[in-house]
Amino acid sequence: MHFHDKVVALGFRLDQVSYGTLINGLCKVGETTAALQLLRQIDGKLIQLNVVMYNTVIDSMCKDKLVDDAFDLYSEMVAKRISPDVVTYSTLISGFCIVGKLKAAIDLFNKMVLENINPNVLTFNILVDAFCKERKVKEANNVFAMMIRKGVKPDVVTYSTLMDGYCLVKEMNKAKGIFNTMAQSGVTPNVRSYSIMINGFCKVKMVDEALNLFKEMRCRNIIPDVVAYSSLIDGLGKSGRISHALKLVDEMHDRGIQPNIVTYNSMLDALCKTKYENRHVEMAIALLTKVTDEGIQPNMKTYTILIGRLCKVGRLEDAQKVFEDLLVKGCNLDVYIYTVMIQGFCNKGLFDEALTMLSKMKDNSCIPNATTYEIIIRSLFDKGENDMAEKLLCEMIAMGLL
Repeated sequence: MHFHDKVVALGFRLDQVSYGTLINGLCKVGETTAALQLLRQIDGKLIQLNVVMYNTVIDSMCKDKLVDDAFDLYSEMVAKRISPDVVTYSTLISGFCIVGKLKAAIDLFNKMVLENINPNVLTFNILVDAFCKERKVKEANNVFAMMIRKGVKPDVVTYSTLMDGYCLVKEMNKAKGIFNTMAQSGVTPNVRSYSIMINGFCKVKMVDEALNLFKEMRCRNIIPDVVAYSSLIDGLGKSGRISHALKLVDEMHDRGIQPNIVTYNSMLDALCKTKYENRHVEMAIALLTKVTDEGIQPNMKTYTILIGRLCKVGRLEDAQKVFEDLLVKGCNLDVYIYTVMIQGFCNKGLFDEALTMLSKMKDNSCIPNATTYEIIIRSLFDKGENDMAEKLLCEMIAMGLL
């Protein structure tokens, strides 16, 4: 803004293109308020505003989740007889979807169609994605069908998004059908398409199908990314195929693909859930050391997996040490990590320690959930500690957890 004022003070007159560029620049660096102020400052005084300028500020507002303000700006634009275009509508539809106002997005889409502004592939993709995220796959498919009726050719994003929706609701046959239709329609699947399908198959324990797709990827010279590898490693680990999963981690390193904490958490979880408990727990601890040596920051899920397994194999003291280290480091511990520690104490019949942990949890502003209470209450009832169990049950009810 200072630059603009200085230029004007020197007697230079900026044209529509220059102002459009300046507004775009302000929005790009996150200065949405300054962009709006400039829009107001020049409106009808220095130049005539156009649809591109309005679209730029509306887009920036939507990205800042100020969607109601963006809609007001759109209404102002219409009142000034500046016609909104497909970009205006697509931007606002996306904004409403981002803040969870799907009905408002659909209403705006219908208004757009009534005004004879043809939705483009981006508009349709926004709606397909929004419905899929809400697990409303039937509605997403209806949008897909409308798209084809209107002669808009679905792209790889459309197909991949719809596949992801079917994977989310575990309808893998339909997801595979969309995957096949995509290829038959002449749209080439990309790495995201394959990663979605691999993840979907692994989530429903169809690991061999996921492996076949992984091989197909490489045959087509599509290089698997960290998401594809991590999904497959998770699936192999959960199906007990530890050695195959470990080979894939090594392969990632060989191919210059850096595993992330999601990859390592899947591997840790697999190691911690096998029948060779103690040996694999040692391997999990060694893997955690390797993770930190690689400069990857373990997250709460990492520590929850490890503490949970140490408790399960009777190494409660080791679990406590890991837990206390986290407290000393000032980590913001979540309900899941407290709950696995409480479960460890209850398994050993150490109810005083479990109740102390429950108290510590509340003191640290971490609210226990239903599972936390159920673990302690069930253990107390099992050991005949009925009075304390009933007291906690009343507390649980008072908190609205039952």
